[in-house]
Amino acid sequence: MQKLLKAFVRDERGVSAMEYAILAGIVVIALVAAGTSFSTSIANLWTGITTAMGNATPK
Repeated sequence: MQKLLKAFVRDERGVSAMEYAILAGIVVIALVAAGTSFSTSIANLWTGITTAMGNATPK
């Protein structure tokens, strides 16, 4: 049983996957934070575009 436990502790194959998962989590958190920060200005931008398109007169 001790051999199995020692082998499990020494096994580093999953370390790379864990590092990538942590990095992906950090990127997601950054994207959510940026989206939250700019949500009002993005909504105002789309409202302005929609209003401008609605007020446009066809030629």
